[in-house]
Amino acid sequence: MSNHLTQVDISEIIQMALSDDVSFEAIEQQYGISEENVKKLMKKNITNNSYKHWRKRVKLFSERRKYYK
Repeated sequence: MSNHLTQVDISEIIQMALSDDVSFEAIEQQYGISEENVKKLMKKNITNNSYKHWRKRVKLFSERRKYYK
């Protein structure tokens, strides 16, 4: 997964993933890594507590996304 990614790439992916405006699909288009690999990268590179909060927020937002235009 991250064999071809630089530290700068990893940092940018983390920033994108933490942003509520960027989808997993957008990250995959730009960096070629799947949603599952983004989750693995996040779990490896941010604190456990931050990861749990992020996953909760992403899940909640994705459930509400169908109501947004």
